[in-house]
Amino acid sequence: MATATAPNPASIGLTRPKTSLSSSLWIPAYSLWRRELVRFYRQKARVVGVIASPLLFWLVLGSGFSKTFQSHGGASVASGATHYLSYFFPGAIIMIVLFTAIFSMMSLIQDRNEGFLLSVLASPVSRSAIVLGKVLGGATLAAIQGWVFLVFCPLAGVHTTPLGILYAMLAIALTSFSLTALGFVIAWPMDSTQAFHAIINLVLIPLWLGSGALFPVSGASGWLRFLMLLNPLTYGVDMLRNGLFPTELTTFSPEFNLMITALFCAVVFAGSWAVVQRRTNKPAA
Repeated sequence: MATATAPNPASIGLTRPKTSLSSSLWIPAYSLWRRELVRFYRQKARVVGVIASPLLFWLVLGSGFSKTFQSHGGASVASGATHYLSYFFPGAIIMIVLFTAIFSMMSLIQDRNEGFLLSVLASPVSRSAIVLGKVLGGATLAAIQGWVFLVFCPLAGVHTTPLGILYAMLAIALTSFSLTALGFVIAWPMDSTQAFHAIINLVLIPLWLGSGALFPVSGASGWLRFLMLLNPLTYGVDMLRNGLFPTELTTFSPEFNLMITALFCAVVFAGSWAVVQRRTNKPAA
């Protein structure tokens, strides 16, 4: 007597479909990345403000300090006869990158309050895709804004080489990525934009002020110089100066700045991934 055998699930298509890497990571990450770009450029006032504010700050502060930051012989403290506007120009670019990268992560708080983030977390989307999409979205916006500001190089008296411009664009891209990931780490556990603004004013603005954007590391006092050397943004600003001013105004070598900036990118991105895993894996009460 023949015994009945159970049909093979694979033969009738009942096996669970395997999720490919592209569908579980890259496609959701691309969707979140594109959403950040569309959201930003639909807000015209925000686009204008990001560019106009640092531009005015650079012109007013740079023009006002140009005489103050000169020695009695008429030479700039930063480097020979270089005008302070030229020295402050990389700092203004990093300010654009800082504002765009950090405040783009405010969308995390808005997404949580509006319920969008909750729906994404409840979906089968990988948590890594959320981090990658949001961080790349904010970093892309920040990098584009910084690259656009490079058109003012002739106005700032910057005369560099095409290779120097490419190196400066790399510095902007890496700094954008690191600051966006840092903003992600700060914004993820928060539920209010007021608390986010408080942290920005308390931590990130001093981070920029102590990065060598306004004055060189060599001109700072002992304790302040020590803090500036510990500040990872110092090396991003100096890396940008490596590209714009290959033979002057810089403190460290291009290779050293690139190494520290890339390491900072890796550390803060790992931190953003870790904070998402800790928040979403917490058991319910």
